[in-house]
Amino acid sequence: MKVYRTDEIRNVVLLGHGGSGKTSLVEAMAYVSGATTRMGKVADGNMISDFDKEEQKRQFSISTSLVPIEWEKAKINVLDTPGYFDFVGEVEEAVSAADAAVIVVSGKAGVEVGTEKAWELCDKYNLPRMVYVTEMDVDDASFRQVVQDLTDKYGKVIAPHFQPIRENEKLVGYVNIIKNAGRRYTGIGEREECEIPDYCKPNLEIYREKLLEAVAETSDEFMERYFAGEEFSVEEIRSAMRTEVMDGDIVPVAMGSNIQAQGVANLLSDIVRFFPSPDSRKCAGINRKTNEIYEADYDFAKAKSAYVFKTMVDPFIGKYSFVKVCSGVLKGDDVLYNAESEAEAKLGKIYTMSGNKPVEVSELFAGDIGAIAKLANTKTGDTLSAKTTPLMFGKTEYSKPYTYMKYVVKNKGDEDKVSQALQKMMAEDVTLKSVNDSENRQTLIYGMGDQHLEVTASKLAARYKCEITLETPKVAFRETIKKKSDVDTKYKKQSGGHGQYGHVKMRFEPSGDQETPYVFEEEVVGGAVPKNYFPAVEKGLQESVLKGPLAGYPVVGVKAVLYDGSYHPVDSSEMAFKTATIQAFKKGFMEAGPVLLEPIASVKVTVPDDYTGDIMGDLNKRRGRVLGMNPLSGGYQEIIADVPMTGMFGYCTTLRSMTGGRGNYSYEFARYEQAPSDIQEAEIAKRTAEE
Repeated sequence: MKVYRTDEIRNVVLLGHGGSGKTSLVEAMAYVSGATTRMGKVADGNMISDFDKEEQKRQFSISTSLVPIEWEKAKINVLDTPGYFDFVGEVEEAVSAADAAVIVVSGKAGVEVGTEKAWELCDKYNLPRMVYVTEMDVDDASFRQVVQDLTDKYGKVIAPHFQPIRENEKLVGYVNIIKNAGRRYTGIGEREECEIPDYCKPNLEIYREKLLEAVAETSDEFMERYFAGEEFSVEEIRSAMRTEVMDGDIVPVAMGSNIQAQGVANLLSDIVRFFPSPDSRKCAGINRKTNEIYEADYDFAKAKSAYVFKTMVDPFIGKYSFVKVCSGVLKGDDVLYNAESEAEAKLGKIYTMSGNKPVEVSELFAGDIGAIAKLANTKTGDTLSAKTTPLMFGKTEYSKPYTYMKYVVKNKGDEDKVSQALQKMMAEDVTLKSVNDSENRQTLIYGMGDQHLEVTASKLAARYKCEITLETPKVAFRETIKKKSDVDTKYKKQSGGHGQYGHVKMRFEPSGDQETPYVFEEEVVGGAVPKNYFPAVEKGLQESVLKGPLAGYPVVGVKAVLYDGSYHPVDSSEMAFKTATIQAFKKGFMEAGPVLLEPIASVKVTVPDDYTGDIMGDLNKRRGRVLGMNPLSGGYQEIIADVPMTGMFGYCTTLRSMTGGRGNYSYEFARYEQAPSDIQEAEIAKRTAEE
């Protein structure tokens, strides 16, 4: 592939609901542009961007892929993202590297939750955007309805500039609203002029009026001409649209059919025509040497720098770091410095990726996206730069994983293999996390939802040949006491020679501090227990609180007072006093009103207003206490509640199904509270059965 200058590059992310047609649109783009000679199909598993076995099996995208398309002397780096919410980390990576977005909407399904989320992401990253309506070759697709729904939701920024011509419920051509002319498809990617059918004219007038009104608003001169009834030339309209698209004042709406590759050539031309090249976007980092802001701004004349926005680890082709060049021109023999790991990196060959196929290039200009193989000590979010100008760009903010499961390795001896495979997968997926919970002797895996965890387990088996089973995790309960107790325990053992003798009288009561396991005090008078045995008594307490007598959970909030006892000048030992203390603790704990404490999470749920009642009802079912609500912008509410951790399992799936995917939540551990008696009894019974 030839080398492109910064002004010839367009970095475009495809966003939209799962199943709206993003991946098949990439396939059609590659075919129409001549990058491929035949179009793959999702059902056949031969698409450029869905190259992973897991994606082919499930027939939806799981990770972001890069496909460069050459069109009209420009290079369009197309980032194809997953539409399902469990893989939002991949979407966030792609959006951080893009300069503009095409929001893909199915003409049949219409505006969905994924459409709204895509729009919100564009707002967050300040991305110019276009809407592309797919499936216009399907019987019950409605372009007019999609435009209406988008206008109702986002107002007058929505500006269709193509309109379908349909005959017998099939897409046969389109009206170019800018040129006010009809076109009929003659073959894949080919068309000829035709008359505009009468049935298209009422909608055409509305759309054209809307477009011209938006164009008129770009300048006072245009506004005067518009009111005087003057026509704008095609070039004037396009020039005004480019300005307005870049400013976010217009969102053009195009349409087509991916399967027939109709409308795709127009979309590619619009991307080149209306979307910004990287040099019209801002990009600033910190110079680590001077601690000053460094404005890279995708200027190829400045010092070399690149941001690693994604990592791909393939068992067959190895590790690739996807970079967006922020300044300068990267070349294969460059040696760059990673300020994060404080290591130098020799680049070797530079590639542009087409799906999972690396295509070697001699250099990458500022603003371009490419990949570098086998970069050691480099991970997603790192900055590579010249050592003389060591830079760091701000890291992308990723969604935090809250759904977790316990995983068990199926085959004994595979633990290390699973651990190494997960490390590789976590390097690739920033929203995947593995945590060792030593307290409950379990290993946890965190992800964005149940499907994310299921796909991870499936990938481990297929890619790395090691299997795990996902199970409900144990919750970290605690044990404490509510009353006082007084015990007298003697440990006495006689067996030829030295015996064992330890005698303690102890009081146990709540310490009032649930942060610490125990408080130890001694009030021994007259040397009934010699001082040198006090550490042994405390050791006995230290051991006892690790596994409480009630259900084997760690103990908190106990005050133990040694006030009397006795010793034997020959038979007493540290071991004897430690054992006597352990026995005293068991007895004293069980006599002092033992209770189980359960962990409580502080939960924030963000949902549209309409769903607040249902969500609060569901939180109550989970034994949650709603503490308050805060109204947010865009008709959303934030519900704040305290919910026991046992009630958080499966919450992600429930919340999504109750809110149609519009709700999201976060939580953090708040404190421990006494568990209700039925929960306590069930937990004790379960623990007894496990032993």
